[in-house]
Amino acid sequence: MILTQTKNSFKEPRITLVGAGPGDAELISLKGVRILKSADVVLYDALVNSELLEFARENAIKVFVGKRSGDHSYSQEAVNKLMIDYALNYGHVVRLKGGDPFVFGRGFEELEMAASYSIPAEVVPGISSSISVPALQGIPLTHRGASESFWVITGTTSSGEISKDLYAAAKSNATVVVLMGIKRLKDIADIFIAEGKHRLPAAVIQNGTMENEKLVVATAGTIFESAQDQKIDSPALIVFGEVVGLHSLFQPIKAFYEFSEQE
Repeated sequence: MILTQTKNSFKEPRITLVGAGPGDAELISLKGVRILKSADVVLYDALVNSELLEFARENAIKVFVGKRSGDHSYSQEAVNKLMIDYALNYGHVVRLKGGDPFVFGRGFEELEMAASYSIPAEVVPGISSSISVPALQGIPLTHRGASESFWVITGTTSSGEISKDLYAAAKSNATVVVLMGIKRLKDIADIFIAEGKHRLPAAVIQNGTMENEKLVVATAGTIFESAQDQKIDSPALIVFGEVVGLHSLFQPIKAFYEFSEQE
Protein backbone atom coordinates (compact mmCIF):
# COMPACT_ATOMS: atom_id res chain seq x y z
CA MET A 1 0.00 0.00 0.00
CA ILE A 2 1.36 3.44 -0.92
CA LEU A 3 0.79 6.16 1.63
CA THR A 4 0.44 9.69 0.37
CA GLN A 5 0.60 11.54 3.65
CA THR A 6 3.73 12.37 5.60
CA LYS A 7 3.80 11.03 9.14
CA ASN A 8 3.24 13.68 11.75
CA SER A 9 4.87 12.87 15.08
CA PHE A 10 3.24 15.88 16.76
CA LYS A 11 -0.28 14.46 16.57
CA GLU A 12 -1.53 12.53 19.55
CA PRO A 13 -2.92 9.11 18.59
CA ARG A 14 -6.63 8.61 19.14
CA ILE A 15 -9.35 6.40 17.73
CA THR A 16 -13.06 7.03 17.22
CA LEU A 17 -15.52 4.30 16.28
CA VAL A 18 -18.27 5.92 14.22
CA GLY A 19 -21.53 4.23 13.29
CA ALA A 20 -22.30 5.02 9.66
CA GLY A 21 -25.93 3.95 9.86
CA PRO A 22 -27.83 1.43 7.70
CA GLY A 23 -26.75 2.66 4.26
CA ASP A 24 -28.41 5.94 3.33
CA ALA A 25 -25.67 8.56 3.76
CA GLU A 26 -28.13 10.98 5.36
CA LEU A 27 -28.71 8.60 8.27
CA ILE A 28 -25.35 9.20 9.91
CA SER A 29 -25.41 11.46 12.97
CA LEU A 30 -24.27 15.09 12.97
CA LYS A 31 -21.58 14.13 15.46
CA GLY A 32 -20.43 11.36 13.16
CA VAL A 33 -20.00 13.87 10.32
CA ARG A 34 -18.10 16.27 12.57
CA ILE A 35 -15.74 13.52 13.70
CA LEU A 36 -15.17 12.38 10.11
CA LYS A 37 -14.10 15.89 9.17
CA SER A 38 -11.36 15.75 11.81
CA ALA A 39 -9.95 12.37 10.77
CA ASP A 40 -6.36 11.88 9.66
CA VAL A 41 -7.19 8.31 8.62
CA VAL A 42 -10.53 6.64 7.85
CA LEU A 43 -10.78 2.86 7.98
CA TYR A 44 -14.15 1.97 6.46
CA ASP A 45 -16.19 -1.21 6.07
CA ALA A 46 -17.89 -2.78 3.05
CA LEU A 47 -21.39 -1.70 4.10
CA VAL A 48 -20.42 1.96 4.51
CA ASN A 49 -21.88 4.30 1.88
CA SER A 50 -18.93 5.71 -0.08
CA GLU A 51 -20.63 9.12 -0.11
CA LEU A 52 -19.67 9.49 3.55
CA LEU A 53 -15.98 9.58 2.64
CA GLU A 54 -16.60 12.98 1.06
CA PHE A 55 -16.95 14.41 4.57
CA ALA A 56 -13.33 13.53 5.32
CA ARG A 57 -10.55 15.94 4.41
CA GLU A 58 -9.14 15.54 0.93
CA ASN A 59 -5.69 14.67 2.30
CA ALA A 60 -7.01 12.16 4.84
CA ILE A 61 -5.93 8.57 4.23
CA LYS A 62 -8.92 6.38 3.36
CA VAL A 63 -8.48 2.63 3.67
CA PHE A 64 -11.07 -0.01 2.79
CA VAL A 65 -11.02 -2.82 5.36
CA GLY A 66 -14.44 -4.31 4.75
CA LYS A 67 -15.55 -7.91 4.83
CA ARG A 68 -18.47 -9.33 2.85
CA SER A 69 -20.00 -12.77 2.89
CA GLY A 70 -17.46 -15.20 1.47
CA ASP A 71 -14.69 -12.60 1.34
CA HIS A 72 -12.49 -12.40 4.42
CA SER A 73 -9.43 -10.73 2.94
CA TYR A 74 -9.24 -8.53 6.05
CA SER A 75 -9.44 -10.45 9.30
CA GLN A 76 -10.42 -8.65 12.49
CA GLU A 77 -6.85 -9.07 13.72
CA ALA A 78 -5.53 -7.37 10.57
CA VAL A 79 -7.99 -4.51 10.97
CA ASN A 80 -6.99 -4.07 14.62
CA LYS A 81 -3.31 -3.88 13.66
CA LEU A 82 -3.95 -1.32 10.92
CA MET A 83 -6.04 0.78 13.30
CA ILE A 84 -3.25 0.88 15.89
CA ASP A 85 -0.44 1.46 13.36
CA TYR A 86 -2.24 4.36 11.72
CA ALA A 87 -3.13 5.94 15.07
CA LEU A 88 0.48 5.77 16.30
CA ASN A 89 1.87 7.16 13.05
CA TYR A 90 -0.76 9.63 11.84
CA GLY A 91 -2.96 10.71 14.74
CA HIS A 92 -6.74 10.52 14.65
CA VAL A 93 -8.14 7.30 13.18
CA VAL A 94 -11.86 7.09 12.49
CA ARG A 95 -13.09 3.53 12.31
CA LEU A 96 -16.21 3.93 10.18
CA LYS A 97 -18.54 0.97 10.63
CA GLY A 98 -21.89 0.15 9.06
CA GLY A 99 -24.92 0.43 11.34
CA ASP A 100 -23.92 0.72 14.98
CA PRO A 101 -20.43 -0.35 16.14
CA PHE A 102 -21.84 -2.37 19.03
CA VAL A 103 -24.53 -4.31 17.11
CA PHE A 104 -22.59 -7.23 15.61
CA GLY A 105 -19.88 -4.75 14.69
CA ARG A 106 -17.14 -6.10 16.98
CA GLY A 107 -16.68 -2.55 18.18
CA PHE A 108 -15.80 -3.49 21.75
CA GLU A 109 -12.94 -5.67 20.51
CA GLU A 110 -11.49 -2.60 18.80
CA LEU A 111 -11.90 -0.54 21.96
CA GLU A 112 -10.03 -3.22 23.89
CA MET A 113 -7.22 -3.14 21.34
CA ALA A 114 -6.94 0.63 21.63
CA ALA A 115 -6.86 0.37 25.43
CA SER A 116 -4.08 -2.23 25.28
CA TYR A 117 -1.91 0.41 23.60
CA SER A 118 -3.16 3.19 25.91
CA ILE A 119 -4.68 5.01 22.93
CA PRO A 120 -7.71 7.16 23.84
CA ALA A 121 -10.85 5.95 22.09
CA GLU A 122 -14.50 6.88 21.98
CA VAL A 123 -17.68 5.71 20.27
CA VAL A 124 -20.21 7.61 18.18
CA PRO A 125 -23.31 5.38 17.99
CA GLY A 126 -25.00 4.72 14.68
CA ILE A 127 -28.52 3.84 13.60
CA SER A 128 -28.76 0.05 13.45
CA SER A 129 -30.26 -1.56 10.37
CA SER A 130 -32.13 -3.93 12.68
CA ILE A 131 -34.51 -1.17 13.68
CA SER A 132 -34.33 1.39 10.89
CA VAL A 133 -34.66 -0.85 7.82
CA PRO A 134 -37.99 -2.42 8.89
CA ALA A 135 -39.20 0.98 10.10
CA LEU A 136 -38.63 2.61 6.72
CA GLN A 137 -40.76 -0.14 5.18
CA GLY A 138 -43.55 0.63 7.64
CA ILE A 139 -42.86 -2.45 9.77
CA PRO A 140 -42.70 -1.53 13.48
CA LEU A 141 -40.78 -3.91 15.71
CA THR A 142 -43.29 -3.37 18.49
CA HIS A 143 -46.98 -2.60 18.16
CA ARG A 144 -49.80 -2.68 20.68
CA GLY A 145 -51.61 -6.00 20.46
CA ALA A 146 -49.04 -7.52 18.07
CA SER A 147 -45.62 -7.47 19.71
CA GLU A 148 -44.37 -6.32 23.10
CA SER A 149 -40.67 -6.93 22.45
CA PHE A 150 -38.13 -7.88 19.83
CA TRP A 151 -35.03 -9.97 19.37
CA VAL A 152 -32.06 -9.01 17.19
CA ILE A 153 -30.07 -12.13 16.40
CA THR A 154 -27.18 -13.06 14.14
CA GLY A 155 -28.22 -15.72 11.66
CA THR A 156 -25.06 -17.74 12.08
CA THR A 157 -22.24 -17.85 14.59
CA SER A 158 -18.55 -17.43 13.75
CA SER A 159 -18.38 -21.20 13.18
CA GLY A 160 -21.17 -21.04 10.60
CA GLU A 161 -23.77 -22.71 12.81
CA ILE A 162 -27.31 -21.45 13.29
CA SER A 163 -27.50 -19.29 16.40
CA LYS A 164 -29.05 -21.21 19.31
CA ASP A 165 -30.91 -18.05 20.29
CA LEU A 166 -33.04 -18.45 17.16
CA TYR A 167 -34.62 -21.60 18.58
CA ALA A 168 -35.60 -19.75 21.75
CA ALA A 169 -36.80 -16.70 19.81
CA ALA A 170 -39.03 -18.82 17.59
CA LYS A 171 -40.91 -20.02 20.67
CA SER A 172 -41.71 -16.47 21.77
CA ASN A 173 -44.35 -14.00 20.59
CA ALA A 174 -41.72 -11.33 20.01
CA THR A 175 -40.66 -9.85 16.68
CA VAL A 176 -37.45 -11.53 15.54
CA VAL A 177 -34.94 -9.66 13.37
CA VAL A 178 -32.17 -11.79 11.90
CA LEU A 179 -29.00 -10.16 10.60
CA MET A 180 -26.42 -11.94 8.43
CA GLY A 181 -28.73 -14.88 7.91
CA ILE A 182 -29.82 -14.71 4.27
CA LYS A 183 -27.54 -17.58 3.22
CA ARG A 184 -29.34 -19.83 5.74
CA LEU A 185 -32.84 -18.46 5.16
CA LYS A 186 -34.43 -21.87 4.54
CA ASP A 187 -32.92 -23.35 7.71
CA ILE A 188 -33.97 -20.33 9.73
CA ALA A 189 -37.53 -20.38 8.39
CA ASP A 190 -37.73 -24.10 9.18
CA ILE A 191 -37.13 -23.30 12.86
CA PHE A 192 -40.33 -21.24 12.94
CA ILE A 193 -42.22 -23.83 10.89
CA ALA A 194 -41.20 -26.51 13.41
CA GLU A 195 -42.90 -24.40 16.09
CA GLY A 196 -46.16 -24.49 14.09
CA LYS A 197 -45.68 -20.94 12.84
CA HIS A 198 -45.77 -21.54 9.09
CA ARG A 199 -48.41 -18.78 8.78
CA LEU A 200 -46.37 -16.25 10.75
CA PRO A 201 -45.76 -13.11 8.63
CA ALA A 202 -42.17 -12.72 7.47
CA ALA A 203 -40.17 -10.27 5.39
CA VAL A 204 -36.76 -10.06 3.79
CA ILE A 205 -35.25 -6.67 2.97
CA GLN A 206 -32.14 -6.35 0.82
CA ASN A 207 -30.04 -3.17 0.61
CA GLY A 208 -32.24 -1.46 3.16
CA THR A 209 -32.51 2.38 2.95
CA MET A 210 -30.75 2.41 -0.44
CA GLU A 211 -32.16 3.19 -3.90
CA ASN A 212 -31.80 -0.46 -4.94
CA GLU A 213 -33.70 -1.76 -1.91
CA LYS A 214 -35.74 -4.93 -2.45
CA LEU A 215 -38.56 -6.23 -0.25
CA VAL A 216 -40.28 -9.60 -0.05
CA VAL A 217 -43.26 -10.13 2.26
CA ALA A 218 -44.63 -13.65 2.82
CA THR A 219 -44.98 -16.13 5.69
CA ALA A 220 -42.44 -18.30 7.45
CA GLY A 221 -43.70 -21.16 5.27
CA THR A 222 -43.18 -19.35 1.97
CA ILE A 223 -40.46 -16.76 2.63
CA PHE A 224 -37.60 -18.88 1.29
CA GLU A 225 -39.26 -19.57 -2.06
CA SER A 226 -40.47 -15.96 -2.31
CA ALA A 227 -36.95 -14.63 -1.69
CA GLN A 228 -35.57 -17.03 -4.29
CA ASP A 229 -38.13 -15.86 -6.83
CA GLN A 230 -37.04 -12.25 -6.28
CA LYS A 231 -33.33 -13.22 -6.35
CA ILE A 232 -32.71 -11.73 -2.92
CA ASP A 233 -29.08 -11.77 -1.82
CA SER A 234 -26.90 -10.20 0.86
CA PRO A 235 -26.82 -7.74 2.42
CA ALA A 236 -30.30 -8.45 3.68
CA LEU A 237 -32.14 -8.82 6.96
CA ILE A 238 -35.05 -11.05 7.86
CA VAL A 239 -38.05 -10.19 10.03
CA PHE A 240 -40.47 -12.71 11.56
CA GLY A 241 -43.48 -11.53 13.52
CA GLU A 242 -47.11 -10.46 13.52
CA VAL A 243 -45.97 -6.86 12.91
CA VAL A 244 -44.98 -7.83 9.36
CA GLY A 245 -48.66 -8.51 8.77
CA LEU A 246 -49.24 -4.77 9.07
CA HIS A 247 -47.43 -4.21 5.78
CA SER A 248 -49.69 -3.47 2.81
CA LEU A 249 -48.08 -6.26 0.75
CA PHE A 250 -48.92 -8.98 3.23
CA GLN A 251 -51.64 -11.31 1.90
CA PRO A 252 -52.28 -14.00 4.52
CA ILE A 253 -54.80 -16.04 2.52
CA LYS A 254 -52.61 -16.24 -0.59
CA ALA A 255 -49.55 -17.05 1.52
CA PHE A 256 -51.42 -19.84 3.33
CA TYR A 257 -52.51 -21.53 0.10
CA GLU A 258 -49.02 -21.25 -1.37
CA PHE A 259 -47.63 -23.05 1.68
CA SER A 260 -50.38 -25.71 1.54
CA GLU A 261 -49.52 -26.48 -2.10
CA GLN A 262 -45.87 -26.96 -1.15
CA GLU A 263 -46.86 -29.50 1.50
